[in-house]
Amino acid sequence: RMRMWIMAIGVAMIGTGVLAWAGLIDPTKTIYTSARLGWLSAAVGGLMFGFGMVLASGCGSKTLVRIGAGNLKSLVVFVFLGLSAYMTLRGLFGVVRVSTVDTVAVTLPATQDLPSLIAHGTGLARGTLQLALGVVIGAVLVTWALLGNGFRTFDNLLGGLAVGLIIVGMWYVSGHIGYVSEDPNTLEELFVASNSGRMESLSFVAPYAYTLDWLMMFSDKSKVLTIGIVSVFGVIAGAAAYALASRTFRWEGFGNAE
Repeated sequence: RMRMWIMAIGVAMIGTGVLAWAGLIDPTKTIYTSARLGWLSAAVGGLMFGFGMVLASGCGSKTLVRIGAGNLKSLVVFVFLGLSAYMTLRGLFGVVRVSTVDTVAVTLPATQDLPSLIAHGTGLARGTLQLALGVVIGAVLVTWALLGNGFRTFDNLLGGLAVGLIIVGMWYVSGHIGYVSEDPNTLEELFVASNSGRMESLSFVAPYAYTLDWLMMFSDKSKVLTIGIVSVFGVIAGAAAYALASRTFRWEGFGNAE
């Protein structure tokens, strides 16, 4: 399974590098890259997320897969993870976050993606570096995955390739199709396919929060479907379809109070 994820990362890197080199997306405009590196926020958030996911028996994507397969316990995880995510984005936890860990950061000489940092230090063209680094590092990862004994099965290859291509596809949708060079209301550029208003790809924690918000505020016409929200429903639907087709779908709840 680890090799399948490594293959997916490699495919995603190659595809993203090609998109950037072709001028279809600009990775420096994503929600993930900025010159300000909040390392303490990332460390504390990662620690809390990892601890919580061990208690919940899986990450955000696995929770959605289990919901699709009929696991009602994972539905509870979905609700509480979504609530805590929203509180961290805009609520009580967000106030604490902004006034504590977010104050500790390092300002980099360029946006925190590797091509931009290398381009700043060497003077090389960022577009060329995006393609070269994406293809070379991605190819190394894919090659390593394929060299594993017993890895080259249909399911493993399909899983690694599909996940990688989905990530590339979401970059294209949010960064190219959903890109507006000048919003008529603000006269600034806008990425309309995401909740953040910036280019995004496949993730699940913030989309949990936005999915709950969309469901609770469904009658509010300003609440629209975004790639994050759609991906949540898509994973659940895909997991349910596979579980039904393979006859592994079954309702599962809590056996006791523990």
